[in-house]
Amino acid sequence: MWDNIMEFKDRSDYETDDEFFQLNVFGTVMNFQLHKKYYYPVAYFHPCDKESVIEAMHYYFLDFFGDTVEYQYIGNYKKFVPHLPKLSLCLCFWTGKSIGDIKPIEEYLASSPVLKNISMELDAPELFSPDSKFYQAESITLALYTRTLSAFLCRFQGRQAILHCNTWDILDIIEFMNRWKSGEGSRKLEYLNIGKIPNDIHRNEFLNALGVKHIDESTTPPTHTLPKVFKIGFGPNTDPIISHSYVVRESDNRVASVSIQKKSFCFGVWNKTEEEFLRMAK
Repeated sequence: MWDNIMEFKDRSDYETDDEFFQLNVFGTVMNFQLHKKYYYPVAYFHPCDKESVIEAMHYYFLDFFGDTVEYQYIGNYKKFVPHLPKLSLCLCFWTGKSIGDIKPIEEYLASSPVLKNISMELDAPELFSPDSKFYQAESITLALYTRTLSAFLCRFQGRQAILHCNTWDILDIIEFMNRWKSGEGSRKLEYLNIGKIPNDIHRNEFLNALGVKHIDESTTPPTHTLPKVFKIGFGPNTDPIISHSYVVRESDNRVASVSIQKKSFCFGVWNKTEEEFLRMAK
């Protein structure tokens, strides 16, 4: 379910005024309908009016709600993208097929503010340059069809990542885990989900190779879940991680739960020291 305040849609030429109700929003008269399923308002406009409509609605919300809510705009990067104060951009780079040439997107990201979320399907033999704003996005939903997982994990500077990988190696995760435990990388990372796990990986051997610690099996481990950065999908929070396995970051004694769930590798960082974390087990 989409966590929307409202939705914007192009108005068709055959639609008449009596199919809408009109409101004056921040000096702009707009046509609205209620969403047939979720009952939030949908603003309809002719394509030439899109910029003025979105701008008027945004300033109306700012005037009404102020800073009490976070404003996210979800859209396709090839279409109109508003650049307004206190508006976070969540852009989709899906084009109907996986992206093989990343140069146009690299140039687009370089000229844009850092994005709240990036959704993309990537089939390039190499990823973006190490200093690309691609890695600065707060959250990423990414499908990778080439063996580039290790490079992504090394460079990603955001908070949450959901990765769908066609192929990866256990050494990619071991390398990532060693960097995280030493405090050398992924300092802002809160949640990571990587699917799909290769069929030849055995769960216990895999976790042991990562150097995990274990909570007593007789206790119930704490449940790791966080509010999603990108407010879309089923539920407002990340998928819960309930695991007896965890790792500790050496630099600040912070803990991360580690699990294999539904053919995915799951990693969730706690704002807790190891001692505080263990006290949460019941």
